[in-house]
Amino acid sequence: MSERLDDTRVRLIEAAGEVFAERGFRAATVREICRRAKANVAAVNYYFGDKQRLYEEVLRYAHRSLVERDLPEWPPGTSAEDKLRGFVELMLADMDYEGSPTWKRRLMMREMTDRTEACLNAMHDFIQPRKEALGAILGELLPPSVSEADQNLIALSIISQCMLHRIHWPVVKLMVGDAMFQSFDQARLTDHITRFSLAALGCGPPVIELAAAERATV
Repeated sequence: MSERLDDTRVRLIEAAGEVFAERGFRAATVREICRRAKANVAAVNYYFGDKQRLYEEVLRYAHRSLVERDLPEWPPGTSAEDKLRGFVELMLADMDYEGSPTWKRRLMMREMTDRTEACLNAMHDFIQPRKEALGAILGELLPPSVSEADQNLIALSIISQCMLHRIHWPVVKLMVGDAMFQSFDQARLTDHITRFSLAALGCGPPVIELAAAERATV
């Protein structure tokens, strides 16, 4: 009996995800969700309480499905530069929606432009540990004189680079063309964003000089 109940709950979440992604929270109806889930119209109240709580659970479900990677545990002696590289790699992997069901990606994209309180609640458990991890890395890289506000701006700049390539990839593709876009794989993006960020922080050689040195060795 419990397996059947769990199956109904999952079907409601999957159906609701599709409807919310298509219509948004306000326009979505419980009746349409239950119709797609092949469930009684009272099932939403039974399992979730109301549409708002169902929406919050759908967002949590989508985040769990798209972001299943834990933060790395670096061994003692790992340099701050290598930790930053690992963090950038994780962020790019977190935001790589390739292979995920279409509704999850569309729902997340909708929430990026039309944020709801439910989205903020669902994302908190995902964002907070990553914020703390990046803050700790920057604490190793930056001098103590850097203010908290500047450290947060630096952290946002690093994350924004990852978001541009993963979430706003159609813009990148339009700017550089299909062939070059295909060459921007995860390894190349991880390397570039890490080197670019370290150079900006004065913790690594200028990107242009480093690129010239690499070409000279080829």
